Amino acid sequence: MNSSAIRSTWSSRWAFILVTIGSSVGLGNIWKFPYMAGSQGGSAFVLLYFLCVLLIGLPLLMAEILIGRRGKGNPVSAMLNTAEETRSSPLWGLLGWAGVLGALLILSFYSVVAGWIMDYLYQALMGMRVDSATEAQARFAALLASPWRLGLWHTLFMVLVIGVIARGVVGGIEFANRIMMPGLFLILVALTLWGAVAGDISAAWHFLFDFRLEDITPSVVLAAMGHAFFSLSLGMGAIMAYGSYLDHESNIASTSAWVAAAGTLVGILAGLAIFSLTFQHGLQPTEGAGLILMTLPLAFSHMPGGNFFAILFFLLVLFAAWTSAISLLEPFVAWLTERLGIHRPAAAWGTGGAVWLLGIGVCLSFNVWAEYRLSWRSLDLNLFDGLDFLTSRLMMPLSGLAIAIYVGWVMGRGIVAEEIRLPPRLFALWFNILRYVVPVGIICVFCWYALPPEFRPGVIRILLRPFDVLLHLF
Repeated sequence: MNSSAIRSTWSSRWAFILVTIGSSVGLGNIWKFPYMAGSQGGSAFVLLYFLCVLLIGLPLLMAEILIGRRGKGNPVSAMLNTAEETRSSPLWGLLGWAGVLGALLILSFYSVVAGWIMDYLYQALMGMRVDSATEAQARFAALLASPWRLGLWHTLFMVLVIGVIARGVVGGIEFANRIMMPGLFLILVALTLWGAVAGDISAAWHFLFDFRLEDITPSVVLAAMGHAFFSLSLGMGAIMAYGSYLDHESNIASTSAWVAAAGTLVGILAGLAIFSLTFQHGLQPTEGAGLILMTLPLAFSHMPGGNFFAILFFLLVLFAAWTSAISLLEPFVAWLTERLGIHRPAAAWGTGGAVWLLGIGVCLSFNVWAEYRLSWRSLDLNLFDGLDFLTSRLMMPLSGLAIAIYVGWVMGRGIVAEEIRLPPRLFALWFNILRYVVPVGIICVFCWYALPPEFRPGVIRILLRPFDVLLHLF
């Protein structure tokens, strides 16, 4: 079927920026960024994260948008179309399939986590009060132990996501992001201001921005690099799919800069809001993944007006999860509608139904199926952990690496320059970063997470040796 005849485009460049920010600003920015900063030394992690966004995240974001716009199709078609144009191997289409499959696998457990947020939003609406850390932990444990509660919220969240995708590019995805993204930023600013009034914003500021050189360790560097990569939704086809709807008049570089800046700003504001409350009540910023669902409910319960702001906070996180989840479902739905001619609502509900079914398995992995685990060397994973490991630590880094190699070494400098449209010196800088710095950074992250601990330091030293030599030369 000729996909070009039925393809939509965003109504404006700013619409594309909004939906791409919506894809990037998800649980990674509002949930994961604060607890990563809390568990990785605070300001050292934040500074390194900024640098990694500039040197890895932004160049790769531009490359992925470039492929989508040049190929004018879903990730699979975009890769095949650009491969045909550049006379390169059609096997590059497998990169598109890896992104599409990875996005669906991520959505299957991402929707379960979003379901946790919906459950806590419901509890906040019902007047939730938490009087101790033990009670907070027991409340979360009770949620995980109930397959019916997990399944209910997972189902409702998937219905919300499928409903938007079924309405199309402009009427569904763009319309939803036009409402939710401004709402998300307003709620986040309100929570940050409330943290400044009711919390210890000064302690939060110093924790995030008082940089100390001794806090930098190899694990912090790799954690910041990995989060910069993952927080921008790179390597899973979503950005490529959204880029395919971008008109040729829009500037990819400036558009990408807006997206990266917005995602970083959301993470910083979320960190200030969360840590100001954490420090005010003498709680620990190193609580990890439980920071939002165990530490914050305790803080909200002991503050004037806390229940109202708890509702706002969980609504904020739900909006962020919703806009990101939409971008995870779109790539495969776009392939079904463009290549097989399937009506969009049918494609959305069929694909969403398959993802929902896998998500039910994820829900059961916390309770009924808890005994079924993958154990290998240092790994001991249930289905939830296994899907997270497969996608975030294996598939996404390898897809990102392939994108950097494809744009930097295969597509051809002329085609890339025609799409990026930067001044010659700036283009040369970006192009060389994409060709050399980004691949090495991604390989380091991949090796750190994928290799057994005893092999990590040696492999990474070998990878970084050329840069060490260059630094000594200059």
